[in-house]
Amino acid sequence: MPSVSVTASRDALAERLFQAAIATFDLYGVYLGDRLGLYRALATEGPSTAGELAEAARINRRYAREWLEQQAASGILAVENAEAGPDDRRFVLPAGHDEVLVDESSLSFGAPFAQFAMACARPIDEIVEAFRTGQGITLEGYGDDGRLGQARFTRPMFEKLLGSEWLPALPQLHERLMADPPARVADVACGCGWSSMSIARAYPTISVDGIDVDQASIEEARRNVAGSGVEDRVRFYHRDAADADFAERFDLVTIFEALHDMSRPVDVLRTIRRMLSDGGLVLIADERTEDSFTAPASDLERLYYGFSIMSCLASGMVGPGAAGTGTVMRAETLRRYATDAGFVQVEIAPIENEFWRFYLLVE
Repeated sequence: MPSVSVTASRDALAERLFQAAIATFDLYGVYLGDRLGLYRALATEGPSTAGELAEAARINRRYAREWLEQQAASGILAVENAEAGPDDRRFVLPAGHDEVLVDESSLSFGAPFAQFAMACARPIDEIVEAFRTGQGITLEGYGDDGRLGQARFTRPMFEKLLGSEWLPALPQLHERLMADPPARVADVACGCGWSSMSIARAYPTISVDGIDVDQASIEEARRNVAGSGVEDRVRFYHRDAADADFAERFDLVTIFEALHDMSRPVDVLRTIRRMLSDGGLVLIADERTEDSFTAPASDLERLYYGFSIMSCLASGMVGPGAAGTGTVMRAETLRRYATDAGFVQVEIAPIENEFWRFYLLVE
């Protein structure tokens, strides 16, 4: 018969997995509400019955009712008259929840977490096979949710923090971006372009070249920059930053939350070093991991490991000689990559952020 301690440990894990299942279904519900525009309809129309939501969002009435009840049962939505019949209950988006679920400009916008969950699950058979074979999975394997979820999650940080807090926190860099002649910036792994545009808006004389290996991301970035007001100073290119053929010279090269995904991070950094003009700098943001492995770990570290086993490690295992870094890239690993690429100095930049640590590389 199991001891008391074994029984308690068993029961605690069983309860934890039960709660995790509930949380997983909450993410599914958020994904449906986000993708189908149900939260936005509630934010616009106000308290609604299932029939009213179905009409506003152009979905089936029975599905609308089940989704509303699930959301209210989970406390994501509120219901004004729970005692009423199923077709008469009125559901409402509580104050503050609209910012998390609808406001894509808010630093509290949380709907992308549901997109991440769906994106990571899409290639599950390929992930299982990758564990067996050691092969990698490119970004395309995670569908639109992988690309757009990342863009929607980081966009508020780029638009609200990049030009107003992060770059000004580095006086040498800030002064160069403000000075003449106008600086040139390369935004490597630019994704859907929000970081490139945010840098250009903050410094109105500079030019920014956004570079990404993912064609779909570059196409999305080109759509996003059209009519943005910075389209004359921001250009996007589909190319591999590990290529050694760059002839351009830049005063600043940035990589935001992407180095750990790269199969050849040292090659990328080596190419970037050659791209720098005299006195040029490299700014890298990547996950704010713990200094060393710990178990059990913090919630943030657990989140990073979750991303790693389902997505980021597979991205870093593509092609021969892949580095296989994974999401949990510790500071010592980045320093090693930078040193191997020929950089003589790697500093932790004095920029505070809940999710990212910033590194300044000097040739």
